[in-house]
Amino acid sequence: MPQVGDKAPEFELLDQDGNTVKLSDFAGKTVVLYFYPKADTPGCTTQACSIRDRSGEYAERGAVVLGASPDEPKALRKFADKYDLPFTLVSDPDHSLSEAYGVWIEKQNYGRTYMGIIRSTFIIDGGKIAKAWNGVKVDGHAEKVLEAVKAL
Repeated sequence: MPQVGDKAPEFELLDQDGNTVKLSDFAGKTVVLYFYPKADTPGCTTQACSIRDRSGEYAERGAVVLGASPDEPKALRKFADKYDLPFTLVSDPDHSLSEAYGVWIEKQNYGRTYMGIIRSTFIIDGGKIAKAWNGVKVDGHAEKVLEAVKAL
């Protein structure tokens, strides 16, 4: 997992509309990159809607929000439309982005072991990791991230 001060790993992925998105597209902007396990599941929906509800505040600070999950673009479009999400969702089906950021990990649930995303958020400023949260709890997290963006 990249640490604060490290160069943020570059990526090139498809968004919910099938358009190519690269980290370098946002040069000169603060990027909030958050990872979530699966679109349209309870925790991920709560997280996305919490960010959506503060999207104006992120924009006022010049921050761009990107959500990343293993879902395909079509599922991301459906998720964005269903909950009126105003930010970009990127599709990471081969886990290349998740692995580069160290959030694709072995998990256990009900005695079953599998690989999946640990809910995490990175603030990228000037091409470097400015702040990182790993193993995020959804409640109150959007507020913490916004406060960190304001402090930059």
